[in-house]
Amino acid sequence: MFRLPRMFRTIENRNYRLYFFGRLVSLLGSWLQSVAQAWLVYRLTSSSFQLGLVVFIGQVPLLFLSPIGGLIADRYPRRWVVVATQTTSMLLAFVLAVLTLWGHVQLWEILAVAGLQGTINAIDVPTRLALVSEIVDADNLLNAVALNSSIFGNASSVAPLIAGFLVATVGEGWCFAINGATYLAVIAGLLMMRLEEHKRDRRPQSALSSVREGFHFVRDTAPIRRILVALAVVSLLGAPFTVLMPIFADKILHAGPRGLGLLISANGVGSLIGSVLLASRRGLTGLGRWIVFGSAGLGAALILFSLSRSFAVSLTILSVAGFCMFYETTASNTLIQAMSPNALRGRVIAILSMLILGVAPFGALMAGFLAEHFGAPLTVAAGGLACVAGAALSSLNLPALTVQARQLITANFMPTGIHT
Repeated sequence: MFRLPRMFRTIENRNYRLYFFGRLVSLLGSWLQSVAQAWLVYRLTSSSFQLGLVVFIGQVPLLFLSPIGGLIADRYPRRWVVVATQTTSMLLAFVLAVLTLWGHVQLWEILAVAGLQGTINAIDVPTRLALVSEIVDADNLLNAVALNSSIFGNASSVAPLIAGFLVATVGEGWCFAINGATYLAVIAGLLMMRLEEHKRDRRPQSALSSVREGFHFVRDTAPIRRILVALAVVSLLGAPFTVLMPIFADKILHAGPRGLGLLISANGVGSLIGSVLLASRRGLTGLGRWIVFGSAGLGAALILFSLSRSFAVSLTILSVAGFCMFYETTASNTLIQAMSPNALRGRVIAILSMLILGVAPFGALMAGFLAEHFGAPLTVAAGGLACVAGAALSSLNLPALTVQARQLITANFMPTGIHT
């Protein structure tokens, strides 16, 4: 068989190859709908508040409902749960397409679809992430997670350009219809996989007790708890710097809208470099240290960015920030999956999803409020200091935590002979 470069080695796995390319097509469609939906809301309301409201309603269910999604991921066959969530998302996209093409779409309908999609995502995200560990072995888990993250980043850089062209030429309704059609790729890939269904926990336990069990495992497992604390700090106080990019581009760096695009792209370039380096690694050795370095590096980059008044220097700093944030979040995702028993993995990943995706809307609101009262540079610098402090907290007793993490990974993946 033709051998792929090392960073793409997991694609040689037939099941993962079906998952990867189906997910890539679906992600392009999701970004297409995101851009078209934002333009539709702005066209209907001319309100920046309504734009933010739609995003908030679409993301906030992840904060409150992800534990339920994790419970579903641990109780039912994950492949079929993802098939169900992807099919439901496809139907919602077609509903929005029909309403828009008929010319009867209203804001409340867009908000309702966004809320329903957010609810579906609260089930889909933890289940889909947990499914990856069933598709690949432990030795290739890091590579698979890095490739998943890389297609998200690449789709986010390409799809908005395509979306802008399609919205201008065929309109928002057809963009929603195209997104609905792209779900067929990931659904077909899931149905074509040859997977051995894992036995699920059938103990007579209430849903509340099962959810509580996941939280207790996280609380009592020091390495996972420490990683999640650092992630929460980054999601709430560090990552929202992207919301303030228009202010830096206009009032601080005087670069205008073209400069804004370059600043966002520079952050994406750093993420892309991080995805290449992570996908090229083999094994999990040293990832714990890199999580600490990533959080501290992001904090330092944000402090420097807040002080910079040079556009070229700011571009370089944002590339470093994008690299550090990607490396920290993806390495955290990988280690948490590897340290979690299969029976609890969905619920643990649900908590991870809460801290990465569910907290983000509140971080964005907080950043906007603080920037309005104290200025964007001071707000970003404060977030950077918080990330450095979080990294320092995560580094406490790191050798002992590394030993415990190695024991957990070995217990979960003993048959694969993983080296940590």
